[in-house]
Amino acid sequence: MTLATRQPAQPAPQPLPASPAVPSPSGSLERRYRTLVRMRWWLLAALAAVLAASVVVDVALGPSTFALADVLRGLGAPQSLSPAQQVILWEVRLPYAVIAVLVGASLGLAGGEMQTALNNPLASPFTLGVSAAAAVGASGAVVGGLSLIVWGENMAVPLCAFAGAACATGLIQLLAWRQGASVETVVLFGIALLFSFEALLWLLQYVADSNALQQIVFWSMGSLGRATWIKIAIVGSVLALCLLWSSRQAWALTALRAGEDQARSFGVPVERLRMLTLLRVSLLAATALSFVGTIGFVGLVGPHMARMLLGEDHRYYLPGSALAGALMLSLASILSKALIPGVVLPIGIITALVGVPLFMALVLRQRRAA
Repeated sequence: MTLATRQPAQPAPQPLPASPAVPSPSGSLERRYRTLVRMRWWLLAALAAVLAASVVVDVALGPSTFALADVLRGLGAPQSLSPAQQVILWEVRLPYAVIAVLVGASLGLAGGEMQTALNNPLASPFTLGVSAAAAVGASGAVVGGLSLIVWGENMAVPLCAFAGAACATGLIQLLAWRQGASVETVVLFGIALLFSFEALLWLLQYVADSNALQQIVFWSMGSLGRATWIKIAIVGSVLALCLLWSSRQAWALTALRAGEDQARSFGVPVERLRMLTLLRVSLLAATALSFVGTIGFVGLVGPHMARMLLGEDHRYYLPGSALAGALMLSLASILSKALIPGVVLPIGIITALVGVPLFMALVLRQRRAA
C-alpha cells in the first residue's frame, strides 16, 4: 500500500508591485493646450490693461496741466470738476484719446487680415493704395470747396475720402473677381494704384490755392484733433461690426494662413474668403482714415507684434492685432504731445518716425529666431 506523498504547502502569491502611472499622450497635449490658451488670454488682458493706462496718460497730457487724479475723478464723476475742466476733459482730451484707440484698432485689425489674405508680411492698408485714394478724395473736396453739413459738421471731406478709398477697393475687387487674379497680381495692382493716386494727389496740390494747399498738407500728415463724438460713434460702430464679422471667419483665416491648398482641403472657399476679407479691410481703413487723415505703419507693425505674442490662431491674433494697433497709436498720441511742450505734432509724423525702427527691430528679431 502506497501512501501519497504530502506536498508542502505553496506560499500565497504576492501581488505584483503597482507600475507607475504613465501619462497618456493625449492628456499631456490637452494640458499643454489649455496652458497655451490661458497664456494667450492673459496676454490679451495685459495688452488691454496697458492700453487703458495709456489712454489715461493721453487724456492727462496737453497744453494745460491735468493731474491723473483729476482725470480719474472726472471720468467717474464729471460734476466733481469745474466747468472749464469738464469741457477740456469731455470735449477735447477724451475724444482725442478715444479716436486714437479706435483708429489704431481699425488699422491694426485691417493690417492683420490683409497679411493673412495676401500671405504677405509687408501687406497693410497702404499696400493696396487705400490710404492714397482716401487722400485724393479728401483733397478733391478741399480744392473744390465742397460743403455738406450733417449733425452740425462739414462731412464733405470724410465722405469724399471714403469714396476715394471705396473706388480703389472696387477696382481691386473687380480685378480679383473678373480676372481671377493671384495674390501676387493683386499686390502689384495695389502698388500701381498707390503710385497713380499719389500722382493725382500731387496734381491737386499743384492746382490748389495757398489755403487749400495748407489743409491738404495738414490732412495728409494725419491728425486726431478733429475728433468728435459723432465721428467716434461712426468709427466705433464700423470697428465693432467688422470685428464680429472677422471673428466668425477666424477658423477659415487660420486655415488660410497654413496655405491655400491646406485651406481648400478643409473645405474653405479661398477666393470668396479673400474677397470678403479685402472688403472688410477696405471698410475699416477707409472709415478710419477718412476722419483722421493718412497714418502709416500702424497696420503694418501692429499685426507683427500680435503674431509674436499670440501666434497664428486667429481667434486670438485678430483681437491682438486690434489691441496692438490701438496701443501703438495711443502711445504715438502721447509722444505727439510730449516731445515739444505746448505743441501737438501731427500723429502721422510720430507713427512714421517710431514705426520704421520698430518694424526693423521686429524683422531682425524674427530673422534671429529663424
